Amino acid sequence: MPDYKEQAAPPPSTTTPADAESTLTPADAEGTATSTPNLHRSLRRFDITAMTVAAVISFDTVGQIATGGGEAVTWTAVIAVAFLIPYALLFAETGAAFPQEGGPYVWVKLAFGRLTAAITTLFYWVTNPIWLGGSLVFIAAQTWDGFVFRLGQGTYPDYAFKTVFIWTAILTAVVSLRKGKWITTAGAAAKVLALTVFTATAVAYGLEHGFQGLTGTADSTTATFTPTTAGFLALVPVLLFAYVGFEAPNAAGEEMHNPQRDVPTALGRSAAIAAACYLLPVLAILSVVPPGKVTGIGGFMEGAQTIFTIYGGASGALLKATALLFVFALLTQGSAWMIVSDRMQAMAAADGGFFSRKLGAFHPTLGTPVRTNLLSGAIATVFMVAAMRLADGDAAAVFSVVLTVAVTTLLLSYLTVIPALAVLRLRHRDVPRPYEVPFGTKGFMICAVLVYAWILTGSWTALFPGTLEALLGITYDFHETWGVSRTAFEAFTLGTVVALLLIGTIGHTVAGKMNARARVRR
Repeated sequence: MPDYKEQAAPPPSTTTPADAESTLTPADAEGTATSTPNLHRSLRRFDITAMTVAAVISFDTVGQIATGGGEAVTWTAVIAVAFLIPYALLFAETGAAFPQEGGPYVWVKLAFGRLTAAITTLFYWVTNPIWLGGSLVFIAAQTWDGFVFRLGQGTYPDYAFKTVFIWTAILTAVVSLRKGKWITTAGAAAKVLALTVFTATAVAYGLEHGFQGLTGTADSTTATFTPTTAGFLALVPVLLFAYVGFEAPNAAGEEMHNPQRDVPTALGRSAAIAAACYLLPVLAILSVVPPGKVTGIGGFMEGAQTIFTIYGGASGALLKATALLFVFALLTQGSAWMIVSDRMQAMAAADGGFFSRKLGAFHPTLGTPVRTNLLSGAIATVFMVAAMRLADGDAAAVFSVVLTVAVTTLLLSYLTVIPALAVLRLRHRDVPRPYEVPFGTKGFMICAVLVYAWILTGSWTALFPGTLEALLGITYDFHETWGVSRTAFEAFTLGTVVALLLIGTIGHTVAGKMNARARVRR
């Protein structure tokens, strides 16, 4: 990325969300007109990079991507170039120019108003308790059960493990960011370490035993890296889900020491790390696990179980250590998203956009939105119990569908976030931009159109899988792919979307009435 222009961090504002109006002026963009008290500046460039890595690199999606076979590597590389780079450029510029607490909530509100911002933020936020209580906790429990200590499925120990996992992630978001950032930093280090060791071991295993997953075996077809339309449509939602999230640290914009200076550089580094940490492990999994035998929920640990045999008698202990590292990384991934998405939702509530302003209160000592954190924990727990009941404890039966629900709700939020960035670029040209996308406004708009096209495609294929295949004459067996009927799948995904739209609209209406009554009493 080009060099940024040095600019001092804005001073803390004394304006609270309760006093702020629904729209910021361009001049306010340098200040913090929607800021909240009780915040402490504790994030530096390294912390922003670590938080982004902790949030973006998803262990649960590594295995899911690898199920696409050899062409998954090809599409992972293509989307890294054609989506990840322009996406990171957009948020590097916007995050440095508009560093208010709440990040995307503030950007969408500036562009389209409070109602649109409140609903967008709801979709963005609710993804994370659903994800935490769904695919993250299920893959963590299966890993613990298979490699650390037997839990069983649907048993009391299974429920206990999943409950403790969820609430540990929530509590790490409740503690002050000065302490919590070290937890997410440790998680980022654990991810990079685990993926590096895994990739290096896979290479050593392949040199000794042959790269069976890439050359094929007697009972499996030969892997191919040739991209296909069917493979693209199957992989694009989960790959986009894997790469998005670089705007996440901006939810804590007013807790950064110097966002104008640090955000662009941190995002550039994070993008490079994320691309490598997806591409290399997927290639490593496919090199040692024969095609057709990779499963989404167990892909990473299945590969590790195979390749760690080269360590002889030490393989058992190393595999258990890797499993513990894997579970810890999943835990901190959940906590990283809780830290940032709960702040976004809290700012929406504090700004009068979602039910009561009390939901947006930041603890005077901790400086965290404790009420929103606890609400996230409750939603994650309810979702976990519901998923367990629906699947009778069978983790594999719910993993893909639950992950798709999280993919859908998150991608849908970007359908308003990306246009909001374009509107801010065109409407607020006078706001200082310490970093700019190459070629100015033209370059910014090209990136925005390209990213939006990817998001639109990913959203449609996640919400209505198989429909584009039918238009293109590609065979698609829905039940074989998902394990449920289309009716059941759409009831789950579309039902979630409709429910969120209703909740967001009702929440905004209730908040408006409460704000009106408060003004009358004053």
